[in-house]
Amino acid sequence: MSRLLLLLTLVLSVASCGSVDVARYADQQPAFDLQRFFSQPVKAWGMFQKRSGEVVKRFEVNIVSRREGKNLILDERFLYSDGTRQRRVWTLTPEGGGRWSGRANDVVGVAQGQLAGNTLHWRYRLNLPVDDSTYEMSMDDWMYLMDEDTLINRTRMSKLGVEVGQVTLFFRRQAAGARQ
Repeated sequence: MSRLLLLLTLVLSVASCGSVDVARYADQQPAFDLQRFFSQPVKAWGMFQKRSGEVVKRFEVNIVSRREGKNLILDERFLYSDGTRQRRVWTLTPEGGGRWSGRANDVVGVAQGQLAGNTLHWRYRLNLPVDDSTYEMSMDDWMYLMDEDTLINRTRMSKLGVEVGQVTLFFRRQAAGARQ
């Protein structure tokens, strides 16, 4: 029993390591205005890597947005390197003080985001389809605005506190009216 308790304590302590407070980036420029960045079409390129570093999938995403009252709707269309397609529609709601909440069809509950300076930090749980199964993953998502048209995103995916992989994405705003 004491070994099990020791293992559980070790897993929980490792899972809590490395957490950075988004407020650390409050003075970083350019300031990330989520609604402004997504006010025109955005194209993104990304990859998923296992924790070993092996690239498992590459993908492209076309994103168009619209406003519905105070909500920002992001319509994401994914094309994966294996030819599969996926669509995710986010409804993002400003909560004040740089806080955002987000909902999407494959997000479990509500995503919680916090903006500070050039950085947006999201935490949420995602139902991830893999072959014939679906796994609920914890997502620790960091977005960094590099310039007014370029955003870099790094996401750690974990299950039961153990990292299973990472997603890296590069976003680029397209000219208004650009075909996606």
